[in-house]
Amino acid sequence: MKAHLLLLLTTSLRPIGVGLALIWISFSSNLLYAQPQMLNFNQADIQSVIATIGEITGKTFVIDPRVQGQVTVISSQALDEDELYGVFLSVLRVQGYAAIADGDVVRIVPDAVAQQQAASSGGNGGEAIVTRILPVNNISASEALPLLRPLLPQTAHLVAHEPSNSLIAADRQANIDRLQAIIRRIDRAEQAEVEVIPLQHASATELMRTLQMLSPNQTESVLADERTNSLLLSGDSGRRLRIRTLISHLDTPLDSGGNTQVVHLNYATAEELVPILQGVVDQQSGGADAAAVGGSSARIQAHAETNSLIISAQPAELRSLQGVIRSLDIPRAQVLVEAIIAEVTVDTARELGIQWQATSSIDTITDASGNVIGLESGFLGGTNFGTGGNNILAQSFDPTGALPGQGLNIGYLSGTTSILGNDVLQLGAVLRALSSDTDSNVLSTPSVVTMDNAEASISVGQEVPFITGQFTNNSVDTAAGQVNPFQTINREEVGIQLTVTPKINEGDSVILAIQQEVSSLTSAVGAVDLITSKRTLSTQVMVRDNDILVLGGLISDDLQETEDRVPGLGDIPLLGELFKFRSNRLVKRNLMVFIRPRILRDPDLSREISSSKYNFIRARQLEQRSNAQGLTPEDEMPLLPELFEYLQSSPESVQPPDDGSS
Repeated sequence: MKAHLLLLLTTSLRPIGVGLALIWISFSSNLLYAQPQMLNFNQADIQSVIATIGEITGKTFVIDPRVQGQVTVISSQALDEDELYGVFLSVLRVQGYAAIADGDVVRIVPDAVAQQQAASSGGNGGEAIVTRILPVNNISASEALPLLRPLLPQTAHLVAHEPSNSLIAADRQANIDRLQAIIRRIDRAEQAEVEVIPLQHASATELMRTLQMLSPNQTESVLADERTNSLLLSGDSGRRLRIRTLISHLDTPLDSGGNTQVVHLNYATAEELVPILQGVVDQQSGGADAAAVGGSSARIQAHAETNSLIISAQPAELRSLQGVIRSLDIPRAQVLVEAIIAEVTVDTARELGIQWQATSSIDTITDASGNVIGLESGFLGGTNFGTGGNNILAQSFDPTGALPGQGLNIGYLSGTTSILGNDVLQLGAVLRALSSDTDSNVLSTPSVVTMDNAEASISVGQEVPFITGQFTNNSVDTAAGQVNPFQTINREEVGIQLTVTPKINEGDSVILAIQQEVSSLTSAVGAVDLITSKRTLSTQVMVRDNDILVLGGLISDDLQETEDRVPGLGDIPLLGELFKFRSNRLVKRNLMVFIRPRILRDPDLSREISSSKYNFIRARQLEQRSNAQGLTPEDEMPLLPELFEYLQSSPESVQPPDDGSS
């Protein structure tokens, strides 16, 4: 092996373009190899410097064609072979190049491609380009990547391999060693360790709330597992030790061995929950008989004034009941149910007929006292159809009280006669023609708001009296005393009634149990009292939120034709019209009932619907004011206040306008 001594001689040969003269002197003596040497270059070609280092260290260099430039190195003290090679690697790094050791051969390449050709293990000091796999044991490699990437230069390569939870880094060995030291410090098992602390006496949920209120900004995490009544604790070991100590002080038994707690309810009713919770306790203890023997000492009472439950039970039973209460004490959505009742009725009636009468003079027969005892012989004949004012005989025997019937009445009078002391009109004939058309269009939209699974009803109508019995006695028995007549009356509601029970399903559908009734008063000829027309509907349906569904309906055509005639004579063409009376009636009825539920899950929707109804009524009041033509001034007519002003003001400051009813 040879050693070479580099002597740097400066000359004054700059006019000929030579700045440095390098003189190599070889010695065959081994005494010069171990001697420190000075290394000084001034604007020397980098490839010449590489050749010089190769001669000194005995290394074989493979130079990339892109390696070009001038190098300046100033050494103030002598360097041994290893120090000399370290300075050489620093020079390459400053110039933007890297040395990659591959066995006995060292490749000199630009930094941009050095990571792709780097060796898997280090060598030649901290300036060597290496590629290394850095395993991560306790933290996620993907989470550590954004923290470590800014610590490396832009030319370095760092990626995360999630399947193996490791980092792959390619950079200079010194940077990789520094990165690995940082990973060892942050990749600590205690940071990700989770402790399970079972509780014997305290409630895990209540204790978790207490710890969170004690340290709202704590770095450790505390979670409660209700099923096992345990606390899950993670964080720094020192902080976890402090919390474990606090938990041990709180998880202590009571002196009496039991627990009494007051649970305030927010949405449920305390009286309704007592039998449910008592049933849960009895079931857990083996039934009511076992509880009576001593299987369970739990006692549950309701305090209606504060809507609270007072529970006395063992800790395990108390925790179980608290879980049931939390599941039942939840806010229930409200449902707006709107029913639409639409009825269109067409009633058409036609009547046409001729009635006539012919009589001769009829004299009366009287007794010695002048009383009428009979009639002499005479003639009486004609046609008679209908009842009341439609009857020709009724109009003849009561000329002052019996008015002609409805419609067109044309008749002929021939004077009066006396029958049994009564004056009778001598009506020759009466022609009656009547046509009536009745159209009714009724639209009712009752609506009601109720809680989920709670029954609600609305009734709008009147109480109509119906005679159910009476007694009349015109004779008075003075011996028995005075007898007073009387009547019994029963009042029944007539109008619109809606009873509904909604049940909200999972999603946006609602099951509705509906009872719908619509009743009204009608008139009928020959009825002894009032007649009510009733339409009822009872069903259970499922409707999606804000959809409309038809519940039922009635479409009917009722045609009645009546013809009164005299047998034989009424069949004669043309002449038979004098012996006929015809009438017909056609009733068409279209009735439909619709339903639309709306789920009110949030206050904004409830406020929006209430505001729209409020403004609708106020608009009708304003319209009535503008069209008023009565004696009441407009400013004295009832009017709702502006909704915004009403909500912003106190109840005492907004009074309803005085409508004079007081």
